[in-house]
Amino acid sequence: MKRALITGITGQDGAYLAKFLLEKGYKVFGIYRRLSSPNFWRLQYLDVFDKVDLITADLLDSSSIFEAIRVAKPDEIYHLAAQSFVGASFEQAVGTGEITGLGVARILEAIRVLDKNIRFYQASTSELYGNGSTEPQNEETKFNPTSPYASAKLYGFWLTKIYREAYGIFACNGILFNHESPLRGLEFVTRKITNAVGKIALGFEKELVLGNLEAKRDWGFAPEYVESMWLMLQHKQPDDYVIATNETHTVRELVQYSFELADLDWRDYVRVDERFLRPLDVNYLQGDFRKAEKVLGWTPKTKFHDLVKIMVEEEINRWRKWSRGERFPWDAQNYPNENRILSPVAYLER
Repeated sequence: MKRALITGITGQDGAYLAKFLLEKGYKVFGIYRRLSSPNFWRLQYLDVFDKVDLITADLLDSSSIFEAIRVAKPDEIYHLAAQSFVGASFEQAVGTGEITGLGVARILEAIRVLDKNIRFYQASTSELYGNGSTEPQNEETKFNPTSPYASAKLYGFWLTKIYREAYGIFACNGILFNHESPLRGLEFVTRKITNAVGKIALGFEKELVLGNLEAKRDWGFAPEYVESMWLMLQHKQPDDYVIATNETHTVRELVQYSFELADLDWRDYVRVDERFLRPLDVNYLQGDFRKAEKVLGWTPKTKFHDLVKIMVEEEINRWRKWSRGERFPWDAQNYPNENRILSPVAYLER
């Protein structure tokens, strides 16, 4: 039985990857950071919480990473943990560098010292490309990061290549373009939009406030993207791959279609506020996945409109279940604005 260690197992990708690997017959270990409020709802949502072995560790603490690897004895490490919210990286630039950048160095060093046969996956990002490209981005496109998050990820990307070439470690970079699902965090614009549609459709909210509506993104479905991570580590040679849909849509399109699915006109509910604009934004991202298709046999199956439909329907279903008093794994109670709606007093006062 193969053994896998996933950092960031409580996140969207970590939870879907854990489910995928369990179905492949793996023994799955997951690193999580101990918090005052446990964040296991995604693993519970996918019904895998009791099927994975959880290990506490911190990307700031090398000794805890070494110990986690000693305990798990993994054949494969999937490094997904990071401070992954671009907006927050402008407010926490140093912390983002320590976690998202140097965290990669700490794990690769642990592999180098403990067992160089461990195969390593690094979660890179389309944010590496930044601004400047007018054509779909591939593995040869020049990087031009435009945020502290992207800069930290760039460090991790190059370090992964360096350890691959210098020490012979089987290390791959997955340059994943935006990938979404009902398990996405509410701080991300896709989920912020679809969650708001669910609330507005059922009368729990009246307005959605956003920033840049003209940014173009390549959006895919997260459960399909985690399969590409596994495929990279099963290949004969380590390499770097773009994972995307090769389609681009604006935030405005996402908003419009989300509201249409609920039979609403988005213009009646959406307001733009400069507070939600980034100091420096990426205007256009579109990924060319032909290398992954040719070498790994991976292609995206769920395109933009189907993805949005999945997310909107799940949000409406969640808010409907909550209004009936049902209990289920959900993250809304972890966010102050949602908690305002969820509190019994606020609900009774409606």
